[in-house]
Amino acid sequence: MLADRLAAVRADWQAGLVRIVRGGKRLAGMRHHLQAAGLEEHEWRARWQAARWFLQADDESGKRHGNETIRITPTGEVSIRLPAPLARLANAPHGRYVLSARICFAHRGTEWADRVHADRAVAYRIHLDSERCRWYLTASWQTSPTPVVPLRAALTHGVIGVDTNADHLAAWRLDTHGNPIGRPRRFGYDLTGSAEHRDAQVRHALTRLLSWSKSCGVRAIAIEDLDFQAEKTREKHGRRKRFRQLISGLPTARLRARLISMAGAAGFAIVAVDPAYTSKWGAQHWQAPLTGKSRQTTRHDAASIAIGRRALGHPIRRRTAPPPAHRSDEQGHRTTLARWEACGREETRPPDTGSCTRCMPPDRGEQAGDQCAQHRSGRTAEQLLLSPFER
Repeated sequence: MLADRLAAVRADWQAGLVRIVRGGKRLAGMRHHLQAAGLEEHEWRARWQAARWFLQADDESGKRHGNETIRITPTGEVSIRLPAPLARLANAPHGRYVLSARICFAHRGTEWADRVHADRAVAYRIHLDSERCRWYLTASWQTSPTPVVPLRAALTHGVIGVDTNADHLAAWRLDTHGNPIGRPRRFGYDLTGSAEHRDAQVRHALTRLLSWSKSCGVRAIAIEDLDFQAEKTREKHGRRKRFRQLISGLPTARLRARLISMAGAAGFAIVAVDPAYTSKWGAQHWQAPLTGKSRQTTRHDAASIAIGRRALGHPIRRRTAPPPAHRSDEQGHRTTLARWEACGREETRPPDTGSCTRCMPPDRGEQAGDQCAQHRSGRTAEQLLLSPFER
């Protein structure tokens, strides 16, 4: 039977015949059995015309809002690109016709909004339901499974640390060693107004965050694993009304759901870290060193560094300076994160060549063995280097 069907299709293809029934083969066959279907001829005619009255446009990835022919803005405005013979009927610039009615998607509307904001491909179909006498617009898109990327591979090019706040996202880029690169970024949003407005504000902030992360070449974003569902009650914080209002205003659940959906579609990996002491240690160890005359580092910027370092597996706290009596230099020494056995550490160490000359090892230069030729600060370069135990 399959071989016979294949032969028939090949014969039609070679003859140039395309067998398509606009409106459906089942509805076309129902015309000959109206009594069995319980329909009158005018009822069947209405269904037949409604099934053949539709406008469909395939998706176009990279175009504005994901489709150039039928364009739907995040606010629900529908515009159609008219062909050249009908350009005189346009009521908007660039040969477009804007419909007076606005649309909204009750099912999977948030996923559609995420794709529209990211200019990803969305296909639309406008059709008439003759039974309800309503026009409907259907959106469809193809979702690809999100690949699971190992954590080590995701952190190859560094990470973007993001600190979530009540009115903005504080982000800073870190390299693989946990050092901040460039300047911090801030993506603000306004959570006042209706639910649709708040959702749009969060989506817009995340779109800018993902766009900046893509321009940096980073494929991982680190956020705090926050959950204030059971932590914002009066029994937990007592009379601290302002603090309870603050944590209630943080869009943790909404932001996490949006970020996971949008980042997965864009190919970014999300790393959730423990939020313990990120703001406190970030302000204590990173705010002052990164503040200068041309840059004012805030507490939230420092917290983003702490979040990124925790995602990379590095400690947040910097090693503090020892007491003055235990410092190796009279003016003190700089703090460092290197261990004592690391090469190039900022401590006293025995020379590699066994020579007392720290500037140049023996047999390198015509005056390498003459200590007085390397006179610096009123004394010769010959010094006795003692280990910490000998001192």
